[in-house]
Amino acid sequence: MPDNTNAKASYGDDSPIAAFATTPGNSALTLIRCSGKGAIELFSLVFAPQKIKDVPGNTVIHGWIINAVNKEKETTEKIDEVLVSVFRAPKSYTGEDSLDICCHGGPVAGKAVLGALKCAGFRDALPGEFTFRAFLNGKLDLTRCESVMELVSAKTDTGRRHAVMRLSGSLFAEIDEIKKMLVQVLSGAEIYLDYSEDEISADIDEAAGKLPNRDIALQVLERLKKLAISWQIERLYQEGLTVVIAGRPNAGKSSLFNALLKEDRSIVTEIPGTTRDWIEAWVSIEGIPVRLVDTAGLRDTSDSIEKIGVERSQKLLQEADIVLYLIDGTQGLTENDRDFGVSHLIVWNKADLVPLPSDLTFLDNKVVSISAKTGEGLVELYAAISLQATALQATASQTAAAALGTERQKNLVCAACDALEEALMLAEKEEPLDLIAPLLREAVNALGEITGEVSTSDILEEMFSRFCVGK
Repeated sequence: MPDNTNAKASYGDDSPIAAFATTPGNSALTLIRCSGKGAIELFSLVFAPQKIKDVPGNTVIHGWIINAVNKEKETTEKIDEVLVSVFRAPKSYTGEDSLDICCHGGPVAGKAVLGALKCAGFRDALPGEFTFRAFLNGKLDLTRCESVMELVSAKTDTGRRHAVMRLSGSLFAEIDEIKKMLVQVLSGAEIYLDYSEDEISADIDEAAGKLPNRDIALQVLERLKKLAISWQIERLYQEGLTVVIAGRPNAGKSSLFNALLKEDRSIVTEIPGTTRDWIEAWVSIEGIPVRLVDTAGLRDTSDSIEKIGVERSQKLLQEADIVLYLIDGTQGLTENDRDFGVSHLIVWNKADLVPLPSDLTFLDNKVVSISAKTGEGLVELYAAISLQATALQATASQTAAAALGTERQKNLVCAACDALEEALMLAEKEEPLDLIAPLLREAVNALGEITGEVSTSDILEEMFSRFCVGK
């Protein structure tokens, strides 16, 4: 029997692999993906009654997954009834012969099918190995590979749309165009290094101590800077913001938490100090994923348990991107509120009982008036949160036509920016081109790493190991 363990598995081989493409559990269907050299022939050992080896690509067939009970007597056991989508190289997701097996859902059926595949000789796929093979076989560049996981992990519809744009090639096209412009600058510099000045054609009129195509280099730098800024905005939609609700006990923090969440998660009572520790949940506000945190009331207390909750709340305030500091309208503004509310979004709660005073000022901060109980003012609060979120990032008008999707991409764009800026600085000082050209090459290589044209096996394995199994 073939060795199908992962003891010797590596991202570089083409052996037949199999993995769940959906999470096994209580569902109508489960999808198992197979790929690799000889995958279709190997699968035929556990499929009946049709001879799948002769089935053309892009075909769906019906049959049974079987397991040999007694090979000598040719008796078999039916494991599950399935539909199988057949893809033949190179017209598949991975560029290899591949199969998608649609079997029954539940915690047992899919595992039994996967067990039969492993007995036939398939090994467990490594995390992200299907997408890794798609990259190796030229089906996807690295920006599209990364967008696959962005799409899977998207927390909002906005994040999904942006990931789909990158999957469609928007970022690759932008990086490719910028890199071609930079290569033009590099080639102009290398001409001066390879030939004497009087051997160069008259249409190149820059002196040998200066940078040829300097205007193009400046355009490239500007576009790279816009790309770097775009990551700040994309991070907002991918990773989200931590928004902490804080305030004195009984200010209505838990009521606001429940109102923003649109469900009862926090206990709401009139007894101060009910919330002893923080709780959190994810919510989408204006298309931005928000980690919303309800904290213990901020006050001095002799209760040891409540004191711990207050200390944890103070720590969360330091980590928060935005703090919604609630003022109890029935109690009015206190000195404690002024101490805790500096630099935060101030929220006047219980406006249904006590309207916001027209003369209230709070260190020039805008105060949003709401009633967590009735929902009054929540629309304005959503808008204020969105406005603060935007203020934390660059404005959309400053971003590039395409946007970066991962921190890896951002770091490489910044590396290209740094190298190009240094090259331009040296050119301004009329330093020799043999000092400038290597910096231009460094910038080109950094852009090549983004798309995968320049890569090393250890970097690729580290990147794809973060993917989920089955992708």
